[in-house]
Amino acid sequence: MDLDELTGLIESTARAASHPIVVGVSGFAGAGKSTLARALVERLDGAVRLRGDDFLDPTRSHRRSPDWDGVERDRVVAEVLGPFRSGRPGEFRRYDWAARGLGAPEPVPSGRILVLDLIGLFHPDTVPTLDLTVWCDVDLATAQRRGMARDAALGRAHSSLWNEVWVPNDRDFAARYTPRERADVLFTGGATGT
Repeated sequence: MDLDELTGLIESTARAASHPIVVGVSGFAGAGKSTLARALVERLDGAVRLRGDDFLDPTRSHRRSPDWDGVERDRVVAEVLGPFRSGRPGEFRRYDWAARGLGAPEPVPSGRILVLDLIGLFHPDTVPTLDLTVWCDVDLATAQRRGMARDAALGRAHSSLWNEVWVPNDRDFAARYTPRERADVLFTGGATGT
């Protein structure tokens, strides 16, 4: 599916829903999740984005785990996805990477569509709170190559994390939870450049 088709599907899903919807965008690290999420929010009226990196525990996301333990799924569901889908106010705290801790409380965003891009998202704890699941359909080797190139361009020396932690975590998560098979949509690229 390309970006135009995906945008149309999200619009029709939002129109048919009786509540604000959550679109979960996942894929391997480096697959283009953030790029896709930004493109969707630009195209969809009433859409807001939630960055998955705001819900990573930096210590746990930098060590081996078969289920991407560093993804704070319970927190994102309780603090954001539940309140957003029910249309009730709430507060959440983003991880502040500069301060190395949770930031100040801020209101849960409002809108008719929330796009959340996050590794390890298609997990039994989160799938029930996602109205539409989109997998960035890039193989692991390509995602790793793209992610490492992006990090190098930003001056981030993460080669050992990619090779020893993130790629093995992605591989283990995929084997255990089959996220690609859980997706409603396999996004193959198009206008986002992914």
